[in-house]
Amino acid sequence: MSKRSKARELALQMLFLVDMNPDVDGDAILHMIQDRIDDPEVSRFSWQLFSGTQSHTEEIDAAITAVAKNWSIKRMAPTDRNLLRLGCFELQHLDTPSSVVINEAIDLAKKFGAENSASFVNGILDQLKTSDQAKN
Repeated sequence: MSKRSKARELALQMLFLVDMNPDVDGDAILHMIQDRIDDPEVSRFSWQLFSGTQSHTEEIDAAITAVAKNWSIKRMAPTDRNLLRLGCFELQHLDTPSSVVINEAIDLAKKFGAENSASFVNGILDQLKTSDQAKN
């Protein structure tokens, strides 16, 4: 697993943790990330993914809802919901190639999600990528 893949995995786990336990303090999350990733650059990337996703959740959820036909954010499985948020943040706010973002999200969905999570996440992120390209 690449260092950036590990950073994404940990960011996803922290997003899931906060989704299930909203009272978890951001400083605690930062310390957990730093404790689990020795490389300061990779740790910063994981924190950037987590904190960026958290600070843009409202706009991210609106973007996901706009393309997720017949799905509300609350109806989505927590793993899928947080993977979509993470992927959407990275697509919209970082310079990572969209193919990398989507492939990484699919891998995480296969590892942590349900049987259909990978195809669900792929479909939504692909639509988000397409809608973002149409805006530019």
